[in-house]
Amino acid sequence: MTKAGPDPGRVEAASDVAIKRQVIVGTRRRYNQWVNNQTLEDYALRFTATKARVWSPMWVANTALGSIAFLACEALGATVTIGYGFESMAWALGVAAAIFLISGIPICYYGARYGVDMDLLTRGSGFGYLGSTITSAVYASFTFILFSIEAVILSAALELSFGIPLPIGHLISAMVVIPIVAYGFRRISQWQNWTQPLWLALQVTPVLFLAAQGPHGLALWTGFHGTEETRPLASFAVALAVFLSLLPQIGEQVDYLRFLPEREKIGRLRWWSALLATGPGWIVIGAVKIALGSFLAVVALSRGMGAADAANPAMLYFMSFGGLVSNGTGAIVLTIVFVALCQIKINVTNAYAGSIASSNFFSRLTHRHPGRVVWLVFNTLIALMLMQGGIQTVVERVLTLYSNFAVAWFGAVIADLMINKPLGLSPPGIEFRRAYLHDLNPVGVGAMALSILCSTLCFAGIFGEVPRMLSPVIGLTVSFTLAPVIARLTGGRYYLARRQDSFAQAECTCKVCENRFEAPDMAVCPVYDGAICSLCCTLEARCHDACKERPQSIESVISVARRYLPSPLTDEVYARVLRFLLAYCVCIGIGGLLLLLIFYQRTVAGDDARALASVLRTVFVGFTAIAGFGAWYFTLSRESQRAAEQETERQTVSLMKEIAAHARTDAELQRAKNAAEAANLAKSRYIIGISHEIRTPLNAISGYAQLLERSNGTPLADAVRVIRRSSTHLADLVDGLVDVSRIENGSVRIARERVNLTELLTQIVDMFRIQAAARGIQFKHGRPGHLPIWIYTDQKRLRQILINLISNAIKYTPAGTAALNVYWRNPVAEFEVQDTGVGIDEAALERIFEPFERIGTVRGQKGVGLGLTITRMLVDVMGGQLTVRSTPGLGSTFTVKMFFSEAPAPEDGLATPSAQSSFAGQRRRLLVVDDDPTHLELTRDLLVPLGFEVEFADNGRTAIETFLRSRPDLVIMDIAMPAMDGWEAARAIRAIDGDSVPILMVSANVHDFQRPRRDDDPHDDCLAKPYDIEVLLDRIGVLLDLDPSHPAGAAE
Repeated sequence: MTKAGPDPGRVEAASDVAIKRQVIVGTRRRYNQWVNNQTLEDYALRFTATKARVWSPMWVANTALGSIAFLACEALGATVTIGYGFESMAWALGVAAAIFLISGIPICYYGARYGVDMDLLTRGSGFGYLGSTITSAVYASFTFILFSIEAVILSAALELSFGIPLPIGHLISAMVVIPIVAYGFRRISQWQNWTQPLWLALQVTPVLFLAAQGPHGLALWTGFHGTEETRPLASFAVALAVFLSLLPQIGEQVDYLRFLPEREKIGRLRWWSALLATGPGWIVIGAVKIALGSFLAVVALSRGMGAADAANPAMLYFMSFGGLVSNGTGAIVLTIVFVALCQIKINVTNAYAGSIASSNFFSRLTHRHPGRVVWLVFNTLIALMLMQGGIQTVVERVLTLYSNFAVAWFGAVIADLMINKPLGLSPPGIEFRRAYLHDLNPVGVGAMALSILCSTLCFAGIFGEVPRMLSPVIGLTVSFTLAPVIARLTGGRYYLARRQDSFAQAECTCKVCENRFEAPDMAVCPVYDGAICSLCCTLEARCHDACKERPQSIESVISVARRYLPSPLTDEVYARVLRFLLAYCVCIGIGGLLLLLIFYQRTVAGDDARALASVLRTVFVGFTAIAGFGAWYFTLSRESQRAAEQETERQTVSLMKEIAAHARTDAELQRAKNAAEAANLAKSRYIIGISHEIRTPLNAISGYAQLLERSNGTPLADAVRVIRRSSTHLADLVDGLVDVSRIENGSVRIARERVNLTELLTQIVDMFRIQAAARGIQFKHGRPGHLPIWIYTDQKRLRQILINLISNAIKYTPAGTAALNVYWRNPVAEFEVQDTGVGIDEAALERIFEPFERIGTVRGQKGVGLGLTITRMLVDVMGGQLTVRSTPGLGSTFTVKMFFSEAPAPEDGLATPSAQSSFAGQRRRLLVVDDDPTHLELTRDLLVPLGFEVEFADNGRTAIETFLRSRPDLVIMDIAMPAMDGWEAARAIRAIDGDSVPILMVSANVHDFQRPRRDDDPHDDCLAKPYDIEVLLDRIGVLLDLDPSHPAGAAE
């Protein structure tokens, strides 16, 4: 068994099956919540909740006792006695009472013990979920047949007392119970208990009348032989068959006794007393009432009353009250009050039980439940039709035929409860939930079907007159015997369709209707992936029993038939044929039963049996043909419905997939939108920061330029120095932005070159020791002796990282020390930059790595605000790790960890090229192409003093013409130019001269040089604006293979 977790809405099914998940729509949930309103439903389709059993045992017992008030007992006693005499009546009553007592005990016990009505009890007693619909139909028919018989008695009393015509009396008798029954057990119990004293007082009057008759009346009764001249055995058999038709009355008692409180709460004595007195004990009072009816009928006949009136309880009690009350009006009043009281009390019960039976029948077949009150009105209308059709004239024959069905049903149920469960042939307890039951259980259904077959054949007279008379007894014996036999042969496999689930909580919430129910009313539903109540399970039409481990009903028959029928046919063909045969047999059976009843009724009335049989046989043949069309219509309609349902499921699945795809697309679009908005916001912040950083040096450049333009008094050297520093700041800013962009888009390439680590560190330390001294602080450096001299790394990027960190340490240390400490744990190098500066707040430790973010505690510090941003990005790109620790007021420590591999020392050392201010050798001609005159003037002022002959062009076409005319040794080509850009002009020059003349491409757009170099690129080298003069001279020297005449910096 599967143990439900703390949340019963999320549990796993006990069976492992492929499940089609269903979605609960609002309309479905509201409908199920509506039909779950127990104010009117009164637990019609479900286990009676423990919390609903709030009445005392005495109150429930009195309610059940009220249903015994029905005057049909007197009518049956009178009818049997008039027809077959006292002796046959007495023996038949004794045998019937014994059967009722024995059968009633287990039925009432299980019904009250497990809180189930007669329909639910039948489900778990060998009939299965759909198999019990047969018994529900039998039970519902019993209730409206008995309802109509009782209501006819009341109508006769109304006619006798007030002269109301029978049709109107029938309407009044039928409709009067609806307001009471509509509100279920609460209203019914109030009615039954409040009217109980008056009913009991009036009920004892026949006993007084009987005592008044003395020994003469008793002798007259016991000596009455009846009007029918039949053998004693036949008379006994007919009387017993009539009495056995009351066997379903025990089911009506169970419908009330299910409201008994739990035995553990009220004690065993009180529980058993209430159960026995009004459960199986109903027949004690019922037998007394039958005997009273028999006695009063004999007395009425002796006083000259006709046989029809002597069988009418209203007339019998009028006679009884008239014998005790001298006033005739008083006798009429007492009669009408008593008859009305009795008939309303019993018809309240008949209508209540019928509404429950019809609810069970239709809800299981249609998966819909319009409400118990609807079926209450439906059953009442059917009973009214039977009353108007004159059922009172054929009551004996109707009940005799009906008893064959009643005993077949109850015989199987009683055998299962009395034999199968104690012997372990069926599971203990009563399982009524659809989720755990097979559709059909051969134990109950098979026993009942064979019993009906045998009793019907006997009833038709095929085996002779005596078996015909004893057909109900034969049917009861067959069903009672076969149920254990079938259970033994099947091994009890068809009681439970799957393992039962247990719940950890006493109450669980239904996944469909969202109401809370007690655990015995719940099941685990894999279709809805949670707990579901029994009613919602009943109304579920789309799951097709997906939770059950073995195929159900038709499918199980097909699996068996596969072994014996032709294999080429598909399962769909077998299913279609079986459904047709089943529907056809049901139609023929119902039609044949109706024709048999007509035949039996008319032959008893005196019609010619041979002629009637010939006519009915012809009608039956015609009906079979029509029934075939009806059966095929039913079969194909069901297939069409299932095909439409499957197509709807496929379309729904496709739609849900499409919706899910749209949801994913919408989510991606939303994420993209959010990312774009975030990027747009970051861009705005970025531009604001850039604007601030650019405007500051531009202000200095613009200001000094205006001063130089206006006055000759401004010191020229100071102004130029400021302009140069500001220009350098702008160049650094642009370079920083370019580095950030390259790192972010992944275009930065890390070189792997041999680097002299000790020399690099010495250069950096020497450079920053001077800066630190200029600020009045100390600069310390430490490194281990085993630090490798040569390593493989990107020297430019490593230098940039260390310079950025050390310059920040010096910049933000007003007093104290700054230090660079190097540690080596092969192959990890750790660079630790410490300072005793202002420190950083903990909240700002991550923010300092964002572009243009600065520590607010130190004002006026130079820098572009990108140093730490670029440093972290470079460290990440080089596979290292950058961490920071800081205490405000005490200083900060930046630590960089990187993996380096040691490199062997070069054989001939490394030459460090230096930029020069002049070159030795032959004078060289350069062609400079740029559309900006300022840049052309700059290169003229730079290159002509160095001894170069310079030609100029302002676009690509002019450059080609100048190249053809002057044949330069080097072309310096700008890219972005009007008319013809630099790339196009460079390719044209290559087409003219091949590779003999080197081309140096220059551009302010760094993206021009970020793509990988291709084989067809026309240039030899490239340089980004703004460029350093020393770098430009170095590139020219390399491309022209020039020898420097003296070290760089000799002439500036």
